[in-house]
Amino acid sequence: MNESGANTTPSNTKHTEMANAIRALSMDAVQKANSGHPGMPMGMADVATVLYSKFLKFDPAKPNWPDRDRFVLSAGHGSMLLYSLLYLTGYKDMTMEEIKNFRQLGSKTAGHPEFGHASGIETTTGPLGQGLATAVGMALGERMMAARFPNAVDHYTYVIAGDGCLMEGISHEAASFAGHNRLNKLIVLWDDNEISIDGKTSLAVSDAPLKRFESYGWDTYSCDGHDPDSIETAIAAARESNKPSLIACKTTIGFGAPNKKGTSGVHGAPLGEEEIALARKELNWPHAPFEIPVKILDRWRAVGTKGARLSAEWEKTVAEMDADTKSTFDFALSGEVPAELDEALNEYKKSLSENEPAWASRKASQEVLKVINEYVSNTVGGSADLTGSNLTKTDHTKPVTPDDFSGRYVYYGVREFGMAAIMNGLALHKGFIPYGGTFMVFTDYARPAIRLSALMEQRVVYVMTHDSIGLGEDGPTHQPVEHLASLRAMPNTFVFRPADAVETAECWDLALKAKKTPSILSLSRQNLPTVRTDHTAENLSAKGAYELSPASTEAKVTLFATGSEVAIALDAQKVLQSEGIGTRVVSVPCWELFDKQPSAYRKEVLGPNTAKVAIEAACSMGWKKFIGDKGKFIGIDSFGASAPADELYSHFGITSEAIVEAAKKQL
Repeated sequence: MNESGANTTPSNTKHTEMANAIRALSMDAVQKANSGHPGMPMGMADVATVLYSKFLKFDPAKPNWPDRDRFVLSAGHGSMLLYSLLYLTGYKDMTMEEIKNFRQLGSKTAGHPEFGHASGIETTTGPLGQGLATAVGMALGERMMAARFPNAVDHYTYVIAGDGCLMEGISHEAASFAGHNRLNKLIVLWDDNEISIDGKTSLAVSDAPLKRFESYGWDTYSCDGHDPDSIETAIAAARESNKPSLIACKTTIGFGAPNKKGTSGVHGAPLGEEEIALARKELNWPHAPFEIPVKILDRWRAVGTKGARLSAEWEKTVAEMDADTKSTFDFALSGEVPAELDEALNEYKKSLSENEPAWASRKASQEVLKVINEYVSNTVGGSADLTGSNLTKTDHTKPVTPDDFSGRYVYYGVREFGMAAIMNGLALHKGFIPYGGTFMVFTDYARPAIRLSALMEQRVVYVMTHDSIGLGEDGPTHQPVEHLASLRAMPNTFVFRPADAVETAECWDLALKAKKTPSILSLSRQNLPTVRTDHTAENLSAKGAYELSPASTEAKVTLFATGSEVAIALDAQKVLQSEGIGTRVVSVPCWELFDKQPSAYRKEVLGPNTAKVAIEAACSMGWKKFIGDKGKFIGIDSFGASAPADELYSHFGITSEAIVEAAKKQL
């Protein structure tokens, strides 16, 4: 095929015109916005046209059809490729007006694809590599759902990824995981154009991605990314593989722009009016900006309507399921938790208050998971090679293996970032509630994917154990200090630090019911006494902060604490009250939920007319909203050290004695 559109066959002529519609919309929208990335959409237009017209199973009239193929634009900077496809194939909320408002405030056509902004955007992409890794989670979700409902689930996950995606470390983690688990319904189309922002990719890399992916257990293919027959042959072969597939699509970035194609200059800047005029001649596209000829638009709309028959057939298949299977299937897709769980957790909490176990909160997490996993059949657990430390596995969660996807526990390997992104993919796919564990300090490794959980409003539960200097001898490299503050700074994220087994159960309950918010469970390695000995069916942790132990006389001091430090605060309360100083203890399991409470309640809990001391084995950042400028903070604003936990608490002054002294100084 040449750039003039002078093809040898009528079918290729039609293909070229359809692909050029993508190119024209992309360069026109970027030009109008005076911002964006035209190069990739122009280079991958042929690949996308073949994928959508020949292979992709989708129905724009039912954009959330559960058995649709997933398409992920991992190279999210090329967002106009996706927006063009959505408009051309007839997604109702992707209008020409939205295309013209590319990158403008309030438009559905953001600079990078944003999940929830428009139908057909399967995940937020832009941070390179995360789209590919999230797609691995979607492909895993498909295999797991197919194992449970083989007649209702059978779809592919396709990814368009660029050189940058394959450079990013997370792509290596995710690709290795996908290969090991033989996720054969995953097909990655690599935009092999040898160009990055700085210039030729040879400036920075000289590896061989096809060989690398083969070593991960993938099948690999190559095609001419501007020859529709070559592209079709490669995708067809990949669909028959019993492994995940990588297709190297040899393309020219900015295809059609005579002076800028094949250069880094076309990557992330408008072509300019003069170059666009030349491109229109080069592509034989004599139409005005944003004008798509009726015959070409009709061809694209015909592509969009093909899925209606398939989605209707699928609905008939689901309707013919036996009642129990259909009920289970529908409930899994709904994302709800069974009503019976409330009573089960209440009875469990009651037993904890009566028996007062002295468990580490990581152990308390495992114990409540035994209850949860019995009642909630679609939780999927996992750990980044720390199962025995995170305690994320229960008897109800047999492993997922490459030969059996009916399990509910995933061994993610030492891939914290990959694990988090894969869990995002599981959540986005629907059908499962994913949770996964590592050490709290390694939220640093997972953070970009946690951020996308929050940005996309996905319920993903991060079980982060070894939450403080209380982990002891492993030392400062493993002792999180700034991590609670860092995670609390992230919008739409619940950071839970429970004080005992009862609060741990309550925080798990809240995490499961937070359908649009990810949760961090920050859990201790060391044992903690039960501080909630008076049973109540009410979930007190839902308030974010509450008075755990009132003053025996008029309150003069309020002690705020989280997690393992609540017990220390209670010890200090006893000392202060023995000296006639009325002291109340407030447990603060979740700042974010406390911020959502009515102002009158918050004022009452904060105790405006008392001295204030906050205690947390972490840095002081953020605590002033509880204690003000005059209050005192007992914690650690330095790195930790390697020693037994008790010695470290004494060394860093996180003791009841220090709390008593800090309170008295204010009085």
